[in-house]
Order: sequence, then C-alpha cells, then structure tokens
Amino acid sequence: MPPIPAPFDQLGSARFSFYPPIANIEHNEWMFRSAEWDEIRVVNTKTSEEIWVPRRFLGAVSLGRPVVIVGLLKELEYKQGAVLPTVRRVIEMPRAVNESPRPRIRAARPQTPAAVVGIRLEPRRSRSRLALGAIAAGMLLLIPVGILVRDGFLGSRQPLLAPVMVDLPFTVLDDYASIAARIGPPAQDRTRTSRGVEYRWLTYPSRGFTLLLRDGFYAGALDPSGRVIHLVRSIQK
Repeated sequence: MPPIPAPFDQLGSARFSFYPPIANIEHNEWMFRSAEWDEIRVVNTKTSEEIWVPRRFLGAVSLGRPVVIVGLLKELEYKQGAVLPTVRRVIEMPRAVNESPRPRIRAARPQTPAAVVGIRLEPRRSRSRLALGAIAAGMLLLIPVGILVRDGFLGSRQPLLAPVMVDLPFTVLDDYASIAARIGPPAQDRTRTSRGVEYRWLTYPSRGFTLLLRDGFYAGALDPSGRVIHLVRSIQK
C-alpha cells in the first residue's frame, strides 16, 4: 500500500471532522484507518461504519486543537454505500389547478409556417427493450460509484463523451473462470467488499474495457473513462 502523503500521515489515531460535513451522515467525527493510491478509508467514531473517500475531494488539514478539521473541496453526500459530490437539482414549482402555462420570454422571430414533423410510434418490442435496458442499468448502479468511477476511470482524464455501446458475449452466468477461458486473464484484477457484497473488476487495456463482477458473476463493462459500454443480459427462458 502506498504511503499517505502529508499531512494525512500526521492524523495517526487523532479524531477529526470533515468540513463541510458529508450529507446523510449524522455524526461528523472520524478516525483514519488506511489508504490506497486514490482514496482513504475512515471509520465513524459513533456508528463504527467505514467509508472510502476519494483523494481528489480532500483539501487541507487543520491540525489545531481541540478539533482537527479535514477540508473537502466539494460538498459530498453518502448515498448507496459511496461518497459522491452533492447534486443540487432545480425543481419547478407545481402549477395550481386550471392554471395556464407560465409564459416564457423569447426573442422575436419572423412568423413562418411551422414545419410538419412526422410522429412515429415506437413498437412495443422497442419499448420493452428500453425497459430491460433501464433495469440492467439500475443493477449496475448498485455498485458503489465511489469504487468504479474516479477522476476518469482508474486515473484517466479523458473528456466525458457519449459512450459507445459494444456487444460482449457475456451473461449473468459468466464468472472469472469462463471469462478467462474466453479472452484470457486480465492485466489487472481488483476486488473489494462493500456492505456484504463483493465487487471485482477485471481490466483488459489491450481490449479497451474493464469487466465488472458482482458476487462472482458478470454485471457489465466500462470503458477506460468509466462509462458503461455494456449491460448484463438476462437469460431468456
């Protein structure tokens, strides 16, 4: 394990607080446990719950007494077993009954006949496939985002563009042995357990993807930027 860069190596067994506090966690007092190259592991002194905080969100450390403060570069929240940046959504106020739509200010434009746009109804099969895809995507989201997506996947700083979905020959029945038998052993094999679930990712740099296993079985694939490029296929009876 790589050493913790200063000043985190000065924390030792001292108790500290994050500022601003991590949302969705009531007690803001922590102790340092361990570190990896991209994140640190801390434990809550009241609940004994352990979480991983990505290093890229950590700022300066104040070693003053009586309270040690670890600064955060962004507002974070604890969600689905992972520490993520807080997303503030703009919600439109609901309209009253029989209220007309709110007017919008638009630039004046010449009055011309509106273009006729053909409307094509999607067949039921397409809608079903979209629903299945959404369910599969939801299964992937059960994997803690703080584990899978870093500042670009595994340290990559590529721009976030629309991912290109690929067709991989893996299903929910594939495990490490069947995957290695098809495409060989991975260049990198990492495993971590979170909330009783084992997550494992197998990296194939020459093929341009990382395969994700959940509790030993295939769940999906990511490109080098951490974007989903394949979703697990359910076995059809």
